[in-house]
Amino acid sequence: MPMVNQVELHPFFQQTDALSLMKEYEVQPEAWGPFAEGKHGIFTDPVLTEIGAKYGKSAAQVALRWNVQRGVVVIPKSTHKDRMEQNFDIWNFSLTEEEMKAIAPFDIGHSEIVDHFDPNFVRALHGR
Repeated sequence: MPMVNQVELHPFFQQTDALSLMKEYEVQPEAWGPFAEGKHGIFTDPVLTEIGAKYGKSAAQVALRWNVQRGVVVIPKSTHKDRMEQNFDIWNFSLTEEEMKAIAPFDIGHSEIVDHFDPNFVRALHGR
């Protein structure tokens, strides 16, 4: 049985059912694309920005903290040292239940990054 499952997890593709199943089987979810590849204005989203302002954090930090509070390991990608430091600086605050609920409606229920059901995409993965 796998111990870690790396899947796309961010406020716009929350995969709540998959998280429940992983928890049931004691598989640790790990987010790839925790910033939704920058889609949906995640770095400037008014809800995430407003929540962040309360804690002196950025929208990106709120998005990371949101996933962490859901039990997800996050490994965000950045090539900028200051952003890497910000990505680590999410351990001195917690989102309230109301703030977590405010992010829940962001979910569009599918990926806009990859289509795992596209045969050409699956072939490309297997060709690596």
